[in-house]
Amino acid sequence: MKALEVLKNPVVTEKATKLAEKMAYMFYVHPGATKIDVKMAIKELYGQDVAKVWVIKNPAKYRLMRRVVTNKRDAIKKVVITLKGKKKLDITKFSKEPKK
Repeated sequence: MKALEVLKNPVVTEKATKLAEKMAYMFYVHPGATKIDVKMAIKELYGQDVAKVWVIKNPAKYRLMRRVVTNKRDAIKKVVITLKGKKKLDITKFSKEPKK
């Protein structure tokens, strides 16, 4: 998988910003992406080495109204990464060009 296909976009929520203070960053990723794909994508796009990757899967959810399924929320896959050392990652600069 290409790096731009693996990482969709960074998660910008209150919980994600608290994690960023602890040097852990959260991203939405492709449902078929593995931990190794995520490590390689971060290395290619941001030029940083990844120490740890946690995967979070949120399943699809349905709403029933009068025995009919009306709404479906898609399944989401997120990852939380920590970098090697005390390095910071600027998630606002999500570059489209891979770094060398």
